[in-house]
Amino acid sequence: MYKEFKDFILRGNVLDMAIGVIIGVAFGKIISSLVSDIFMPILGKATSGVNFTMLKYVLSPAQIGASGEIIVAESAIMYGLFIQNIIDFLLIAICVFFFVKLVSKLQRKQPAPEVITSPTQEELLAEIRDLLKK
Repeated sequence: MYKEFKDFILRGNVLDMAIGVIIGVAFGKIISSLVSDIFMPILGKATSGVNFTMLKYVLSPAQIGASGEIIVAESAIMYGLFIQNIIDFLLIAICVFFFVKLVSKLQRKQPAPEVITSPTQEELLAEIRDLLKK
């Protein structure tokens, strides 16, 4: 059973998939930062200073006691975060599309390796015959 597991883990496809997942998570963090730290403030500025992460529909407001402490937390639908996640997804999809397109373009530009074929037995015998005639 250990040998089967070892063979499974060391198979090329599993390692490639693991590397892809790790890089994908890191890439997702970069794009999330791009969206939340660069694009969303620009979009907020274009929409008169609206902060999308704060957009919400309050179902029931928070209840605050006399001393200022929260007795019951606010219940709200955070649709601004949902909008930001949609933009996140679209930007990740666009970046992955262009990355795959770039990689496929680079792979096509590589010259094909020169294929060296050895002569067949008949060709060798014909060459020997020609040399013996001389």
